[in-house]
Amino acid sequence: MPYTVTPTVIPDVLVLEPKVFGDTRGFFYESFNARDFAEVTGLQVDFVQDNHSKSGKGVLRGLHYQIQNPQGKLVRVAQGAVFDVAVDMRKSSPTFGQWVGEILSADNHKQLWVPPGFAHGFMVLSESAEFLYKTTDYWYPEFERSLRWNDPQLNIAWPIQDAPQLAKKDAEGSLFANADTFE
Repeated sequence: MPYTVTPTVIPDVLVLEPKVFGDTRGFFYESFNARDFAEVTGLQVDFVQDNHSKSGKGVLRGLHYQIQNPQGKLVRVAQGAVFDVAVDMRKSSPTFGQWVGEILSADNHKQLWVPPGFAHGFMVLSESAEFLYKTTDYWYPEFERSLRWNDPQLNIAWPIQDAPQLAKKDAEGSLFANADTFE
């Protein structure tokens, strides 16, 4: 099997580790294969959009979600390292309001499956990072919401020493208690 899959403390959020073939020339791995993804996760998903961002050290992007047309995301890092976070925004879930974080890097090749109904964000740990992700729905800016990265109710343990670099929409994100949520 080209992946090993490990559920996180929020069982719907999965860590996927691809089988990497390496030697003195470098490495090769399959970053995505729909048949194998379905087999190892039990999920049938259709990805409709691929995104690629590059950010410098200390940049924090998120926590984002779409209240309508929610996106599932399969995320990974092609260069550098990030601390990646998913927050359960589903009121009907036993893990509603809980978060999980995972270090994703070009070196560990880990991927994170973030299901629809979660807020998602990451913070760059290396000098820069290139972040790639597949989504199960398109981006609809009118439905996008930002959850405050430093919400005291969530108490996310971001590995930071200095204040992160934020986009205006992220600095002004909603507190969890006031945020739009899913049923």
